[in-house]
Amino acid sequence: MKPLQRLTILGLGLIGGSLAAALKQRGLVAETLAWGRREASLARGRELGVIDGYSLDLATAVAGADLVVVATPTRTVEAVLAELGPLLQQPGQAHTLVTDVASVKGNVVAAAAALGPARSRFVPGHPIAGSERSGIAAARPDLFRGHRVILTPTEATDPAAAEWVETLWRQTGAEVVTMGVEEHDAVLAATSHLPHLLAYSLVDTLASSSRGEAVFRYAAGGFRDFTRIASSDPVMWRDIALANRRALLAALTDFNHHLAELQRAVEAGDGDHLMAVFERAKAARDRFASQMQPSATMSQE
Repeated sequence: MKPLQRLTILGLGLIGGSLAAALKQRGLVAETLAWGRREASLARGRELGVIDGYSLDLATAVAGADLVVVATPTRTVEAVLAELGPLLQQPGQAHTLVTDVASVKGNVVAAAAALGPARSRFVPGHPIAGSERSGIAAARPDLFRGHRVILTPTEATDPAAAEWVETLWRQTGAEVVTMGVEEHDAVLAATSHLPHLLAYSLVDTLASSSRGEAVFRYAAGGFRDFTRIASSDPVMWRDIALANRRALLAALTDFNHHLAELQRAVEAGDGDHLMAVFERAKAARDRFASQMQPSATMSQE
């Protein structure tokens, strides 16, 4: 693909920084700029060679950009899109494409109305990749290799813009898939957002019990594996839970129904019911194991 003359990253953290690093490593961008609220992070990104420059002024940062990537926290994307709308209608910005990396798409797509005519050049996206580390210092060019990136273009999205963004992500080594906005949020609620809530709840429940210290001292590998994601950033996951609350509530309702059935089986000593559930779950897990992503760990799911 033809190299970008100017890439602008809004929110220079792990994901935005890794995308910038991946494109720079492959010679696909001539100049990379960044914008954010914290100058220290931006300055660090320049020191590391991830970006070429930065600005604390949004208008300055996006001026003349071929692609703007909104990589701010989930609940701030809406406000950033509102600020971007008027800027993308300025002279010289008619070619600028916009994409994002938020974990929830419904609220983002609704907020994209603020882009006005530039809405056709907005391609919503979500890279399913991450790291136990966060921030620009953790950025690396191979972060997306072998991981999926989900694009959720809408009826308003120019197909050419969607194709261009898809090609861009493929250049990072990612597998790109396309799905509807509602499907994305429902799938991620069930496979990522619900598991995080369960892990947080389990750890909080056990830590609050009288046996909490002993429980954690003697916890085996299974407990550590399941609760690992409870070490994720609480602010980020609070925001994701609220942004995707409708789909998450549906997943929680379904899970609570099945959990109640398990409780009744344990109370009744119904080993047949327990065995049936366990066997179905094992068969499903074994069947789908080969389709699952490599571990995306904690920072962005």
